[in-house]
Amino acid sequence: MSVDGYLRYVALGDSQTEGLGDGDDVRGLRGWADRLAERIATDSPRVRYANLAVRGRTAGQVYAEQLGPALELRPDLVTVVAGVNDLLRPRFDADEVAGHLEAMFAALTAEGTRVATLTFPDVARITPLAKPISARVLTLNARIREAGRRHGVVVAETSHYPVVTDPRLWSPDRLHASPLGHERIAAAVAHALELPGSDDSWTKPLPASLDTPSLWRSTRAELRWAGAFLGPWLARRLRGRSSGDGRLAKRPTLLPVTEPAGKSS
Repeated sequence: MSVDGYLRYVALGDSQTEGLGDGDDVRGLRGWADRLAERIATDSPRVRYANLAVRGRTAGQVYAEQLGPALELRPDLVTVVAGVNDLLRPRFDADEVAGHLEAMFAALTAEGTRVATLTFPDVARITPLAKPISARVLTLNARIREAGRRHGVVVAETSHYPVVTDPRLWSPDRLHASPLGHERIAAAVAHALELPGSDDSWTKPLPASLDTPSLWRSTRAELRWAGAFLGPWLARRLRGRSSGDGRLAKRPTLLPVTEPAGKSS
């Protein structure tokens, strides 16, 4: 990091880093990485930011498609967040996924780049139907921590705090953060990076909700979620399709943080 702070920040990942759940494809997506870039720009106004993330990408695809372009941008800060799409697939190989993540950590830190990542919440605490993959989440989180230690990667421990599974931090599909959730993720990474003005306030619980759904309402909500989101997702997997098919990165080049994507740097 220069005396002026970070000057080139590049975000790698899947739909969460792209910003799904925070805006839409018509008005544009914001997301936690955009929010983190805005925080960095507060103290480093010269920072430029690229976001190479594409929804639906597995850790292997992020490694194959995004690492090379990221290195070409010569970043001094990179965030790497991937693996959730692997967790949700019928076949999950923790060694393989962690290997892709560690390969990215190694390649980036070898260039002197500061790298940050995060651990994932237990999705079963967000939707009970996801309980079968809880063990996968715990395993992947352990591998992320181990790889992070080996390569000096900053790990934001978002998995530790009860607030991360508060439904208000998640969009209706329960796979992507809501705007408030993206705000908390950005704050968590900023805190892990020890950015000026960051603190642990992101770990604090939200005010108590006055609405406590009955068991019947909760069951109906689970069934609605399965029909509206889980079913279509499974159908795409069975057809070998991804929500990211044909999509490109929203911000493939380094731009000033205040400049919208789509313009050249």
